[in-house]
Amino acid sequence: MRSILNKFFKDWVPPALSHLIKGNTGVRWYGNYKSWKEAKRLSTGYESDVILEKVKTASLKVKTGKAVFERDSVIFDEIQYSWPLLAALMWISAQSKGELNVIDYGGALGSTYFQNRIFLQSLSRVRWNIVEQKHFVDAGKKYFEDDELTFYYDIKSCLNENSPNTIIFSSVIQYIKNPYALLKTIKSIGFEFLLFDRTSFVIDGKDRLTVQVVPPEIYPSSYPCWFFNTDKFYSFFHDDYEMIADFNALAGKINIDNKQSGFDKGIIFRQRK
Repeated sequence: MRSILNKFFKDWVPPALSHLIKGNTGVRWYGNYKSWKEAKRLSTGYESDVILEKVKTASLKVKTGKAVFERDSVIFDEIQYSWPLLAALMWISAQSKGELNVIDYGGALGSTYFQNRIFLQSLSRVRWNIVEQKHFVDAGKKYFEDDELTFYYDIKSCLNENSPNTIIFSSVIQYIKNPYALLKTIKSIGFEFLLFDRTSFVIDGKDRLTVQVVPPEIYPSSYPCWFFNTDKFYSFFHDDYEMIADFNALAGKINIDNKQSGFDKGIIFRQRK
């Protein structure tokens, strides 16, 4: 399983970019490409070490109390909560005697964990496991890991040490080269809860592969990004999971080629009994 899961990281954009602030007016999406190879050829790429350093610096400020909130390496004066995601986490913990054990897939250096830390402190036990690319895991283990927050190079390593019943994809799955192949593997593992936040969908039509352009003030780059067909996405999970709720996410409606063609949403799934 490790080799299967590891391959999904090869064409995965860095966490600082995959958690991009979609509401930023400088962000743009273009095209309707036939293949990941074509979209990637038209993308500029990135320098992951530079991005890691920006995220690490901002995240350390949050950890040490010198900043309130960080997302995409950007510091904010106040925490911008995803209330539906937080409600889902509290709901899940209520069914587990006040305990929470999650995998945050592509969770950078703990942005979502630190975002919700004040609420998580009320729980009897928290295990927040981040699965990331190697250089982020190395930094996470060195600067951020503690009894609650841990970092892993792959899902199998995490499952070998503990038993999370929930996996979170927050602005991640649309940046995977073969998203449905990864999701098929996730279904086979049998997590009880699947939480998607800040996930891109098309208003109508088939899955659409675009190139997302990042403004220089965040980091000058561009890379492939999927917009999913809603019916196809929901149907993929239907036999194994029931949809508990869906909700509008951070970016709201999204322009592709300067036309309102997509939107950002979150979904909460629970495994069928």
